[in-house]
Amino acid sequence: MPTYLPFDPNPRIPAEKPPKLTCDSQFHVLGPRETYPVRPGAVYEMPSATIAAALRMHRALGIERGIIVQPTTYGADHSATLDGLAEAGPSYKACANAIVFNEADDSYIAKLHQAGVRGARFTRAGLGVRLAEKDFERAIARVAELGWYAKVQPEPEGFAAGSAAYEKLKLPVIIDHMGRPDPARGTDDPTLKKVVELLKRGNFWVMLSLTEKTSKTGSPWDDVMPIARAYVEAAPDRIIWGSDWPHPVSVKQPPNEADLLEFVYRCAPDATERRKILVDNPAILFGYGT
Repeated sequence: MPTYLPFDPNPRIPAEKPPKLTCDSQFHVLGPRETYPVRPGAVYEMPSATIAAALRMHRALGIERGIIVQPTTYGADHSATLDGLAEAGPSYKACANAIVFNEADDSYIAKLHQAGVRGARFTRAGLGVRLAEKDFERAIARVAELGWYAKVQPEPEGFAAGSAAYEKLKLPVIIDHMGRPDPARGTDDPTLKKVVELLKRGNFWVMLSLTEKTSKTGSPWDDVMPIARAYVEAAPDRIIWGSDWPHPVSVKQPPNEADLLEFVYRCAPDATERRKILVDNPAILFGYGT
């Protein structure tokens, strides 16, 4: 199994404090290994990234809400996520991995829901957890029954390549990582076009995340700003932000989370837009209220 680089252990205070009740819409909890062993056949294992470390990062940045997203490292075993929710408290919710519908019974799903899980993530094939077509349809039906959202992790070549399976859905759908468009292709990128199209339907959301891996030019990621602006202008009420801490499968040193937050500030200099992305939109989507 490859060795991936850990998160920056010294999150700095951002130049400007984010709005009150800002939400980190995606971060992961991993380790320690002796407590949460990786699943057999896991594609990756990260250096320990505990809920305590995540909460320290959030306190440094001024983040008060967050969504723990189940990593493929643990598959259907959501122990680390559940324990993370218990430690983080009621301001935190979670997103399951959709493989849980294949491998767990209804009582376990009910346990997840009671703990604060409100969505299921459908992960990219390269991470080793993928549902067959019939299992995908069954999982989507269960997501709808539960009143959850579906979350899509796009393949490296971009969301447009696999969008057909999701375009027909009527439930809330989050497209992770801006859909992974190619900044070098500008407005001609098929993923950018597809995400903008879907945002106008009303039930699709997009998460501003994976900035550092999407960029072709490197920090401060100026080439990604036109992508983010295209989404904000298309649907300012359905854009959210996630740090993606601890930045799984990073082969380059992950950025300081304050840099990622300040990237959002540059993409949304207007205070109203910024509050929508960081506070109001996630509050609606994840059921926090206002």
